[in-house]
Amino acid sequence: MTDATTPNDNSPDDSRNPVREAIFEAINAAEKGRSVSPEDVARRVSEKNWNRVIPHVKAEAIRLAKAGEIAIYRKGKPVDPEEFKGVWRLGKPAS
Repeated sequence: MTDATTPNDNSPDDSRNPVREAIFEAINAAEKGRSVSPEDVARRVSEKNWNRVIPHVKAEAIRLAKAGEIAIYRKGKPVDPEEFKGVWRLGKPAS
């Protein structure tokens, strides 16, 4: 991925979203039935400034979860994307 600190930094194509791409890459690379941490996703976007990317990961994860494209998990269970707190992970939606 890129070393951008915001989703569209240094991108000539405004439709490209490195955070969204990193979320899908990480989830698809995970073993079947496993989830990924937001930190892992953020590091795919920017190894150097991953902590600045975490809010973008959360915002994009919420958008994708609302659309049903991914799920946000807490303690191994899917949560409402609008009402979760604490430690969270990302994964494929429960079947």
